[in-house]
Amino acid sequence: MNPRATVFLGLGSNLEQPLVQLSRALREIHEIPNTALVRVSSFYDTVPIGLAEQPNFVNAVAELQTTLNPSELLSHLIEIEAAHQRVRTVRDGPRTLDLDILLFDNISMNEPMLTIPHPRMHERAFVLWPLAEIAPELAIPGRGYVLELLVALDVSGVRKYEERAR
Repeated sequence: MNPRATVFLGLGSNLEQPLVQLSRALREIHEIPNTALVRVSSFYDTVPIGLAEQPNFVNAVAELQTTLNPSELLSHLIEIEAAHQRVRTVRDGPRTLDLDILLFDNISMNEPMLTIPHPRMHERAFVLWPLAEIAPELAIPGRGYVLELLVALDVSGVRKYEERAR
């Protein structure tokens, strides 16, 4: 059996009731075999990056413990996205659900289907703000500490929800 790895996931949605999409996805992530959902950030309302003509996103970050390897976990996440009718047509476009592996222990990998650490996470307030909420002392390999990276970003397009859907 593989040792338990600590994983941080980014979650996002801006279609088909995004608060409900993320809440449902978290329940489904909790059901992934050999994986435990440890902590989940608050939900955040965020302005889109790239394609601006689309609804705002709801984003969050979750911490997991798993004995799965990165490819196995990714397969489960892709299945969950598919169950939410995720369609990949436009880069940075609208979506029902986006699940990204941000960090997977201290693993660094760059493969066609998966890059760890996530290549743009250090540039995105909608990732760093919820990540700072649940793991403020966390270091992103090759980039720095979450809080240090966050203070360098414009966070004006990120707003914390007071409550989240059940």
